Amino acid sequence: MAESMKGLKRTHRCAEVTKAEIGSTVTLMGWVQKSRNKGGIVFVDLRDRSGIMQIIFENGDIDAEGFEKAGKLRSEFVIAVTGHVEARSGSVNENLATGEIEIRANSLRVLSESETPPFPIEENSKTREEVRLKYRYLDLRRPDLQKNLILRSKVAVLVRQFLADEGFLEIETPILNKSTPEGARDYLVPSRIHPGSFYALPQSPQIFKQLLMCSGYDRYFQIAKCFRDEDLRADRQPEFTQIDMELSFVDVDDVIDVNERMLAHLFKEVLGVEVQLPIQRMTWKEAMNRFGSDKPDLRFGMELTDVSDVVKDCEFVVFKSALEMGGSVRGINAKGQGSMPRKKIDKLVEFAKGYGAKGLAYIAIHEDGTLKSSFSKFMKEEEMKALVEKMQGEAGDLLLFAADKTKLVWDVLGALRLEMARQMDLLDKNEYRFVWITEFPLLEWSEEENRFTAMHHPFTMPMEEDLHLIDSDPGAVRAKAYDIVLNGNEIGGGSVRIHQNDIQEKMFEVLGFTREQAYNQFGFLLNAFKYGVPPHAGLAYGLDRMVMLMAKEDSIREVIAFPKVKDASCLMSEAPNVVDEKQLKELCIKVDLPEETTEEK
Repeated sequence: MAESMKGLKRTHRCAEVTKAEIGSTVTLMGWVQKSRNKGGIVFVDLRDRSGIMQIIFENGDIDAEGFEKAGKLRSEFVIAVTGHVEARSGSVNENLATGEIEIRANSLRVLSESETPPFPIEENSKTREEVRLKYRYLDLRRPDLQKNLILRSKVAVLVRQFLADEGFLEIETPILNKSTPEGARDYLVPSRIHPGSFYALPQSPQIFKQLLMCSGYDRYFQIAKCFRDEDLRADRQPEFTQIDMELSFVDVDDVIDVNERMLAHLFKEVLGVEVQLPIQRMTWKEAMNRFGSDKPDLRFGMELTDVSDVVKDCEFVVFKSALEMGGSVRGINAKGQGSMPRKKIDKLVEFAKGYGAKGLAYIAIHEDGTLKSSFSKFMKEEEMKALVEKMQGEAGDLLLFAADKTKLVWDVLGALRLEMARQMDLLDKNEYRFVWITEFPLLEWSEEENRFTAMHHPFTMPMEEDLHLIDSDPGAVRAKAYDIVLNGNEIGGGSVRIHQNDIQEKMFEVLGFTREQAYNQFGFLLNAFKYGVPPHAGLAYGLDRMVMLMAKEDSIREVIAFPKVKDASCLMSEAPNVVDEKQLKELCIKVDLPEETTEEK
């Protein structure tokens, strides 16, 4: 029978009791982690979000009824205990913050009993993720998940305080909005009052934060919920959280300055990590050439080397045809991997094919300096020698090459570089390497749509010195855009926005929008810009991703209280689900399921 806690007040959380309290009386409440009945004495580990405290129930210290109750305690019972703080009579438990003390109980109330949980509530659970997510309310009791969510809360509080001190105002923007193009697929919400019309959930507060700049609020921020209906990965969820900000009367350096100081403050306060300021900056072009990625991981070297000039006259058809179609030949040097077995190299070739490569050429340099290569018979001896030299190859190294259109070569070697770093154990989660990537291309060519699309969004400001190229060579125009990258993850990105009408109209024209289409989609922003708009710029962080890296986790599901799985469903609440016919009728919606879905049902 559950008892009431009436008349009792918790004095401390478990791990808040220290040696200083020895001799005093405390009241603790929490969950039974484990219970050991030794006959005349019962030991209980009591757990709450702060940690664990050992409780001792002994005949004579507690009445017979209390002692009998203590003997029946099981895992996950919720109890209230009052008792004296003592130094441990047995050996000190070095693994516990409270390992030098214990509570000798003189009263016990069982506030709630528990069935045997489907998995043990413990750190580093070996339980399958699907089971943990089905019983997420139990999973969230585990100390490692609680630590992650406490860390996340601390980050949010520090961000709010820091930005408030910097003169930012926290302003909420609507969740029910109009669907606008450019970006991922929208989540739609049908309107009952406007039959046949739909709201869209925001993919970001982009347009509203720009309107707030038009309204004179000059520094805005929001910890904002955003929604995207796209295929999921470990670091993607259908709903996610952004730290979103926008500033007026600023340029790139102003945005970078306030954000660098915020990051340094967060990492110092939360992790005790010193971030060296200013953070390194690298242009998009340099990042792609050196790392094959616009989110380079700088914790290790293995940079790309362009060897096109060395192999330009060789007879190897793979290299030759890549160069003939205007592509390039590039390579990476995996130091010390020259003795990699052929089977493993074949796996790397398959890995590269997964990124669009037709194959992967390699040179293994043996310890005696001899070469084993997949293409040496097509090369002259001096060409091979020059190639190894250009790659700074030494005895014991493995040189890997990709040849194709340059964008594909970057993709393949950028991914291969990371894969080799994983295999060679070069990724240290305790090291935090930040870098700003700047001067992105304003536009990228879409083969599917046969037109240029905005690399970020249609409101991104081109660099003034490139404006003259917008008609003659749109692909060469650089944007005033910047991403903040941490350990190979883009944790935030932003840009200076277009505030001049003529440039905005030009941008829409290049993107293939007619004036009517632009006004139809973004009319309320464009109309607002007719009434005096300040120069403005902004940035948004993926809070989930940043906290994931701070918590040294591999998936954002480990830092979100109630996440969805790969098919965007919640195993615990069983969302999404069918709704009542009456609700559909009110919304004027008729469900017409594809045949295979109906058959599955």
